[in-house]
Amino acid sequence: MKTPSCTCCQYYADALTQRDITLNIKSVRDLLQIKRQKGIPQKLHSCHTILTEQYVIEGHVPFEALNKLATEQPDIKGIALPGMPAGSVGMGGTKQEKFTVVSFTDSGKLTIFIRV
Repeated sequence: MKTPSCTCCQYYADALTQRDITLNIKSVRDLLQIKRQKGIPQKLHSCHTILTEQYVIEGHVPFEALNKLATEQPDIKGIALPGMPAGSVGMGGTKQEKFTVVSFTDSGKLTIFIRV
């Protein structure tokens, strides 16, 4: 889910579909409401949210983190790459440092999921 005006979200979606990941993209006016309903901690918010059958994925999460999530299938609510860091998938610019992807639970516990 993304807001109608977000172009970087479309770049991220395009990168996923190029990796044969099927998406059903929905543009919504009030993405914040969905983030609240899905229990995404505010400090992890980014510009788009992916909902799978099992997880919530917030932001421009690197492919390595998506692969780890799919392979390990941990008992968590979801993962997030907070903000919109330069050099991440779908964003312009150059990566300045490793990205820290955070996992979160229903109770709000945050843990480093992977650094890439």
